[in-house]
Amino acid sequence: MEEEKVILVNEADEPIGLMPKMEAHEKALLHRAFSVFVMNNKGETMLQQRAKDKYHSPLLWTNTCCSHQRDGESNIEAGKRRLMEEMGFQTELTELFSFVYKAPFDNGLTEHEFDHVMMGFYNDSPNINLEEVADWKWMRPSDIKKDMAAHPEQYTAWFKIIFERFYEHLIKNPQVK
Repeated sequence: MEEEKVILVNEADEPIGLMPKMEAHEKALLHRAFSVFVMNNKGETMLQQRAKDKYHSPLLWTNTCCSHQRDGESNIEAGKRRLMEEMGFQTELTELFSFVYKAPFDNGLTEHEFDHVMMGFYNDSPNINLEEVADWKWMRPSDIKKDMAAHPEQYTAWFKIIFERFYEHLIKNPQVK
């Protein structure tokens, strides 16, 4: 199977080429990505614990799902695809905001991403793909913030960055809770 390719972009999110995912992470090159946050009608956010066999950040808690857009795929299409692949359900998604971040890992790889953050709503249990996800849970955003401060080692590097912006968005837009 051919290695997945990511879309390399400039600081304006304009595509400038394709590259195998691992190579982009080894070279820390800016590429397009997305992060999905799913909330329920109680105002809780669905978190996933990454599978133990993931090549980085195994068994750490993170947002509902995240990945990379494929060439020709919209942000929303990519988010819906990966939500089904990892969490086993579909829901409508809305893009909230985007920003650039850089997060190095202990294994020499670096996430340098132009991240499109999306949100959806769902009130049932997911049907997780055990190759991707070890566990899941619902948590109130304020409880996530407190737990992350007390136990930062239990969360992915990118989630710590993205969650702060997501939390700020929820505070500024209380109708989405």
